[in-house]
Amino acid sequence: MFDYNEYIRVFCTGDDEALVDRFFNDNLVFTGGTRIHHGKQGLKEFLDWAHDGVREVPRVQHWARDGDMLFADVDMDFHATKERPDFPFGHLHPGDSVTVKFHVTYRLEDEKISALNSMTWAPEYGVTKLPKLGGHPSQVAAYMAYGSAFSNADHERYSQFYTDDATLQLSTMPLIEGKQGIIDFYTPMFQRVREHLTIHKLLADDEAIFGDTTSRFTAVEDSPEFVVAPLAKGESVEVRVFVLYTLREGLISSIKVARAGELERLT
Repeated sequence: MFDYNEYIRVFCTGDDEALVDRFFNDNLVFTGGTRIHHGKQGLKEFLDWAHDGVREVPRVQHWARDGDMLFADVDMDFHATKERPDFPFGHLHPGDSVTVKFHVTYRLEDEKISALNSMTWAPEYGVTKLPKLGGHPSQVAAYMAYGSAFSNADHERYSQFYTDDATLQLSTMPLIEGKQGIIDFYTPMFQRVREHLTIHKLLADDEAIFGDTTSRFTAVEDSPEFVVAPLAKGESVEVRVFVLYTLREGLISSIKVARAGELERLT
């Protein structure tokens, strides 16, 4: 028996290959807007393109099944971890999110999807919204978009995830207070040294996010007085850190960073 709730659960993991292999027939026809794709391979190729640097997370509002037909009203969240000027619902940069209302019909054959038809409303029209961050898979995907905006030194976008009174506690620095204070700290730093986050493990609920992360610092100009380690232009160092984010109404209200490993100089 086709289990729509399980289908949505797998969709939310971002594992497109498992989704297509488990829930779709080989003779699938997928129609959406001006696009039509045939077979599992055609759908996989479309998803590879659509999800290149964009996590798509469905939030089902209503669904019903009648015989071999299933209808769903879905608010679909898209979270960008890379720039996508060609994205169908608008030009996205790392850190951007957009929600689009989908109306979808599925025709089932042998309890797998043989025809998928989708139509969409205008982006952000008639949709529900989640707080930016929390424990829902969409909010976790939004955090990954935040990390990409931070690694991209996009102060306008990553700071949208902070409360106005957010604080940042680094092990080697006095407490940094306020959203603007955090921006003022990172703006001159990123002009000399860029920080890239690699997230190994993430635990999240509606109150806090814990990240096991590697921070890589790369000098874009000579930085002999850089607080982490002296760096010449082009040099990099890495350090494993544990980061605890406290959340308030879906935004980061405090960040506490602790080293979890030794500093490694890269060659």
